[in-house]
Amino acid sequence: MSNFDMIITDRLFIRILDMRDRDAFFSYRTMPEVYKYQSWKPENRDDAENFLTANMAVVPNTSDSWLQLAVCLKDGSLAGDVGIHFLEDGFQAEIGYTFSPEYQRKGYAAEAVSAVMDYLFIQLNKHRITGSVDPDNLRSIKLLEGLGFRKEAHFVKSYRMNDQWYDDCVYAMLADEWK
Repeated sequence: MSNFDMIITDRLFIRILDMRDRDAFFSYRTMPEVYKYQSWKPENRDDAENFLTANMAVVPNTSDSWLQLAVCLKDGSLAGDVGIHFLEDGFQAEIGYTFSPEYQRKGYAAEAVSAVMDYLFIQLNKHRITGSVDPDNLRSIKLLEGLGFRKEAHFVKSYRMNDQWYDDCVYAMLADEWK
């Protein structure tokens, strides 16, 4: 178990997603272009609030838990969020990320994910990090590949969402491959 201290990069600060993020989080997470590849979207502000309440109770690096991090600009604006799934074995994690359209294509996601990778590999000594992505989500794939992830699998119609089956690609990186 460990605490999560804020991560600071050149343009961002990354902290645990909490109640002050509710309105911005709800706003971008309910945009069709954002939730297109997401397995969860808040139906209303109460859903967002319940999600944030549960997130604030998560102890970082707890086996089989998800922790959602707020990615903020230096002025405090919420640009997006990065999720970490701490796997049962204690040595691996899965990441995911979601950014508001107004903050996409500016390099914020790559900067944030890179900083979270440092946290996972350097501070928490994780062995392996994976990312699961829809093969049609080309911008997300480009981000992962740009950070050095390799495609390890393409599962055909293995993921059910909104009463439909979707393909799922898994990208991964080992600690000794990280910069």
